[in-house]
Amino acid sequence: MAVGLQKFISSMNRSKGFARLSRYAVVITPPGNLENLANIAGQGDLDAGNNTNTETGQADEFNNVFRFQSLGKQVAQQLTLHCNSISMPGHDLQAQDMQHGSAPGRQIVQSHDYAGTIAASFYLDSHLRERHYFEQWQKMAVSTTTHKANYYNDYIGSMEIFQLDTNNEITYGIKATEVYPSTIGGIEYSYDSANQVATQAVSFEYRQWYNLTENAIHTYRNSDSYNYVLKTYGY
Repeated sequence: MAVGLQKFISSMNRSKGFARLSRYAVVITPPGNLENLANIAGQGDLDAGNNTNTETGQADEFNNVFRFQSLGKQVAQQLTLHCNSISMPGHDLQAQDMQHGSAPGRQIVQSHDYAGTIAASFYLDSHLRERHYFEQWQKMAVSTTTHKANYYNDYIGSMEIFQLDTNNEITYGIKATEVYPSTIGGIEYSYDSANQVATQAVSFEYRQWYNLTENAIHTYRNSDSYNYVLKTYGY
């Protein structure tokens, strides 16, 4: 038993300890097309001033772009810091049963998928800016005035999730692509919760994710994005 315990301790020391679920960092990047949309919206406002027949729905869409962009500048760092829980997404191999005669069948891989959503939770400030931000992001996908869906590229962003060690170094990281908030959860109010901080649950859809390999992480450590993580978390 002592030998087994010694091997376990030795193994742990070689691996520099275990990963801690409380040691993580999250970077949420809004749609990359936002700046272009803001420019288009600005031109649209100019055209609207010369056209009294401009539809209210179109004006609302322009306003959504500006609100979303403005909120992003206010809460971008706050969102990263206030993310109190996040789920690292998984990966599925999709197999089909294949059997020859009466022999036991085999599960033959046919494809793969990135099933499920990324579940996250955020602490809310007194003005619920975090919730407001995701509401505006959803309006980038579908107008709540005209009820029309917008172009896919206009509302997809990205998300990076990092595992940190006790020295605040990134040891593992993934980047999810084509991300957007598909579900904003409800908030349960109660007089019994006087000492509890309000949180906002958000589920994110994504297309796929890829592992930031050791080489990518090494490069990432010297990037502006990594410096942003350090600055945000105060490391």
